[in-house]
Order: sequence, then structure tokens, then C-alpha cells
Amino acid sequence: MTIAIIGGGVSGLALAMNLHQRGIDCHVLERAAEVRELGVGITLLPHAMREFAALGVAEALRGAGVETLESCFFNRFGQLIYKEPRGRHAGYDHPEVMIHRGRLHVILFNAALARLGPERILTDRECVAVEQDETGAVVHLRHTTTGATLPPMRAEAVIACDGVNSLVRRQFYPDETVAFAGINTWRGVTRRKPFLTGQSYTRTGSILTGKIVIYPIIAAADDDGGQLINWMAEIKQESFEKNDWNRPGDMADFFPIYKDWRFDWLDVASLIENAEQVLKYPMVDKDPVAQWSFGCVTFAGDAAHPMYPRGSNGAAQATIDARVLADCLASDRDRAGALKAYEAARLEPTAKIVRTNREHPPDFLNIKVEELVGDRPFDDLGKYITQQELRALSDNYKRIAGFSVADVAASRAEK
Repeated sequence: MTIAIIGGGVSGLALAMNLHQRGIDCHVLERAAEVRELGVGITLLPHAMREFAALGVAEALRGAGVETLESCFFNRFGQLIYKEPRGRHAGYDHPEVMIHRGRLHVILFNAALARLGPERILTDRECVAVEQDETGAVVHLRHTTTGATLPPMRAEAVIACDGVNSLVRRQFYPDETVAFAGINTWRGVTRRKPFLTGQSYTRTGSILTGKIVIYPIIAAADDDGGQLINWMAEIKQESFEKNDWNRPGDMADFFPIYKDWRFDWLDVASLIENAEQVLKYPMVDKDPVAQWSFGCVTFAGDAAHPMYPRGSNGAAQATIDARVLADCLASDRDRAGALKAYEAARLEPTAKIVRTNREHPPDFLNIKVEELVGDRPFDDLGKYITQQELRALSDNYKRIAGFSVADVAASRAEK
């Protein structure tokens, strides 16, 4: 029998390649009929790139994206609050990479396809139910495009890598819903000339008065030296009306907040106005649960620990899940025992990150300065808070979220 992986996103493909490295047979069952370069941007932190390096795809990802040089924090008046080096420029062994999510997905998909073969990476396969018996599990399937019933697949274990709205997880938590705290986001991509260093990740403003995250994801987007710039507007509203998923966004819903954001280092209003596409997303996660593994079924990635898309930690945690789970399956022929060992290793660390992203977002520096200075420009930020104090806040977030330089080095040594 095989290991059935439900979902061919980042976590599912990383798990498939990890299992293949360890000589464990697996099949990926992806509901999409075709894998294409869809979506907007994502940042791969050094601990994610460490995992991708172990899978042999790090250089391809670095070449397809933009290596981060610095992270900059600005107030909503365009004034620099704090900046710091990132990735290898900050002492990590691996780079931080800003990349188009679709490019990331296609690179992982093609690598898995080449290694495992097309007979094990199956698209247009929608999981409709999972049943267990004394010898393993049965995955019931249908064609996504036609709805036609397909022969079921028997498996030693089933790993749900099917995202925040996981069907498999819903079998065990049927009454669970996503948690929404009134924060909606709008995401877009715009082609324009590079800004700042051309390798800068920026957070401007705060969710209290309007925040936008901006960074490049394709270095050479045209013949004139333009880049593809990713941006995400994030606003906390009194209304608890939640955005739909991946739907086209209406500029009228958020642009008035940013219409006067024209700074000497970037015309934010123009960036938004010239977007090639705008999508809207709710800022949601799920409350951590006490159990992921049920017999020979478990969860990984967003199916296990949906977290706010803040701090760029979701992809990293998904890839760590994949490596730890593959190690557990390789070291224990008792599949149920292996899944429990994986759960014991990963459940609480990821729950901590979910809680951290709720309570102490990475733009906590912006919020702190806004509280100290008031919602107005400052003449001398040092009168309110020092750069050393701001660095301490940033370093504390990295420690809590598990990706300080020391944490990433220690995790590498434990492998």
C-alpha cells in the first residue's frame, strides 16, 4: 500500500518529495485539473529555504524570485521607523526569498513530478471521504472537472494537506469554523520600476489606521527593468463582514485609505491604481485543536494549523511538518504510532505560532510607534523609542515565532 497525500500544494508536494527521499511510496491527489502560475506573492523565510535546500529546489526558487536584502517599517506618513537586514545578510545560512506563489507551486510540482513520476502525482482528483479499517484507510475520489466517481484508493496512511478548508479535517471536526477578527485584506500585483533597494520588504502603517505590505516578487518583469511588485492592504474594521475567498476586489472598499500615500520612496496610491489584478481575502485562522492524528489519518500544513498570513511563517511551518512527518514514517512501521509521534513534535510549536500571530503581529513595531507618537508624523523618533528597543521587539517576535538565527541553526543541527 501507499501513503495517500490529499492536496498538492506546498505542504503536500514537500511531503511527497521528503517521503520519496526516504524510499516511502506515496501518491499525491490534487483536486485542480491543472497546476498553473496563479495567485500573488509569498515570502520564504530562511527556515523554509533550509527545508527546500534539503529537497534540492532552493536554487530554482531563489532564481525565480527576489532575495530579500532588508525589511523596512514605515508609518503611514512614509517615515522610516526601523529597518534590518534579512536572510543571509542577517547571518542566516539560507536566504529569504520573495516569490510569486504560482512560481513556487509550479517549481515544486515539476520537481515532484520528475522524481515520483506522473502515475504518483495525480491531478483532477477530489477527495470526497476517507474511511478507516484495521489495515489502513480508503480514500474515496471523484473527478473534479466531471464529478464522475473514481475507483477508491487504499492507503497505509492518509495525510490531509488540503488547506484551511480541509475536507478531511472536517470529518473529525464537523462543527469547526474559521476564526475571523474583523481584518480583511486586498492583494494585488503591479509592474513598475524597482523601489528602495529593489530587494526591500516593507510594512507601512498599521491595521488600526491602514497597513500595506509591499515587496518585489519577480526581478525582471519586462524589458525595461521593471519588477512585479506584490502588495497587501490590511484593515481592521468595526464591521465583521468577511471577504469572500480569492474573489476580485473592489477598489472602492479600501483605496480611499491609501489615496494620499505618495512618498518620496514610493507612490503607494499609484501602485494600487495600476495593479494588474486585485483579489480580496479574509484574515482568518483556526483555533488550535488538541489532536491531529486519528488512527492512520493526520493533518499537515494549513489543514493542521491555519494561521494568519503574517510574518511569512505558514509555508515554513508546512515544510517543517513535511520533513518531521516523513522522518516519523521512516522510523516507525506502525503508521498510527508514527503519526502520533509527528503530532507530539509539531502540534504545540505550531499552536504557539498561531497564537503569536494573533497577539503579536510582525507589524507590532508600527503599532507601538503609533501608540507612542500618536497618529501623526514625528520629528525625532528617538524621543519616544530607541532603535535598540525596536530591534529588541523585532528579535523577540522572531524568537516567539521560532525563526531567530539561533533557532534556525539549532533546528538544522537536530536534523
